[in-house]
Amino acid sequence: MSAAEDVLLALANVESAYGPIKAIRGVSLEVRSGQIATVLGSNGAGKSTILKTISGIIDPRRGTIHFKGQPIASKDPAVIVRMGLSHVPEGREVFPLLSVRDNLLMGAYTRSDRDAVARDMEMVYGYFPILKERAAQDAGLLSGGQQQMLAISRALMAEPDLILLDEPSLGLSPKLTKEIFEIVVRINRERGTTLLLVEQNANMALNAADYGYVLENGRIVMEDTCERLREKEDIKEFYLGMKEAGVRGERRWKKKKTWR
Repeated sequence: MSAAEDVLLALANVESAYGPIKAIRGVSLEVRSGQIATVLGSNGAGKSTILKTISGIIDPRRGTIHFKGQPIASKDPAVIVRMGLSHVPEGREVFPLLSVRDNLLMGAYTRSDRDAVARDMEMVYGYFPILKERAAQDAGLLSGGQQQMLAISRALMAEPDLILLDEPSLGLSPKLTKEIFEIVVRINRERGTTLLLVEQNANMALNAADYGYVLENGRIVMEDTCERLREKEDIKEFYLGMKEAGVRGERRWKKKKTWR
């Protein structure tokens, strides 16, 4: 994909499982520094498992994972966070009984630079002003969209080089989903933060990201720039709902042939 020095995250032939059930099989992917990369796939394809394996929540059965050139497979999640990788999980998982402000401080627990932490708190309030208005409110009382804003902001408070973002549109209205994605792109463009995005809303993901991978039954079956992926007949038919892609893509899907 790129010169080795530009690769921030690299997975090679990674396999992870839940007991006897393999969730991802031989997954290899790269994320370049400053890029938004996305993994597309249907529910149950293994997208979230990839992120959990990267962040140390799940140990891989085989394969290698390198972050900033260092092996991180099976490292403790706290160590991986300190290396500069933050994970925004599916379902947000904010601390419901802590205030918004305290949730943000929890995101900065690895940092000792208080002045910089205070500046970054103002920075995330700039992206999500509603969080400043609700700073003293328990996070569990926020709406789903506000909790997603808080989860992203909490990840930013760790001052990460890479954010793993799992299904940010889950349960949100189209309007709020659009707003969240616009902020995600701003964070990438303005701060240079690299993101690996897992998302079922393929249209939003492909418009936001630079490079994409398509996951089917735990395997990467296609990869390309998002611009080119948007033009492929299979993507139009099965992820973007564009019927004019025709029956040829449907036949390829049913016969399980290799995608072009």
